[in-house]
Amino acid sequence: MLSYAITDPSTLSSDHPDIYLSHIDGKADMVLYRDKQNDRYSENAKRFIRAAKAYPFDKIVLHNDTLLAKDLEADGVHLSSDRMEAIPFAKQEGLFVIISTHALDEALRAEKLGADMVTFSPIFDTPNKGKPVGLEKLREVCSAVSIPVIALGGILTPEQIGACQEAGAKGFASIRYFKPTEDDEWKK
Repeated sequence: MLSYAITDPSTLSSDHPDIYLSHIDGKADMVLYRDKQNDRYSENAKRFIRAAKAYPFDKIVLHNDTLLAKDLEADGVHLSSDRMEAIPFAKQEGLFVIISTHALDEALRAEKLGADMVTFSPIFDTPNKGKPVGLEKLREVCSAVSIPVIALGGILTPEQIGACQEAGAKGFASIRYFKPTEDDEWKK
């Protein structure tokens, strides 16, 4: 089961990304640099990509900015669901493309436009993300598309990961699952 770590300001120090990256090393196959509220996104993304390349992640991905991902030699871009029209351009730029989806029709459209992978969310209860779609909807999407579906939203336990895998997901993505706890060594 593919594991996909998503950063946010609560998990990552922009000045010291290696602290977080060393925490998820061996736990995540892929990592996404995402910070929707940072006015120094380009500078921090460059620092993050440089640091992440020292680890054996299968894919290092940037959020939404196709040109920056290409310029910084990221492996790919993770597009928001409202950026479907950017899939062909990102593919033309040679990037691996993941797109967020929240309904079957979005997943089907993403596949048709050439996305390599979709996230489908929220599977479980997640702060500020609305009502969870649940495992049956995840199963429906996984059965309908031929590209990998990554379960996202409220995934915090190995049991939830197993349930997503049983529903057909090829992987899971999370912020909180990978978030360091107070007991983690680097926090001391």
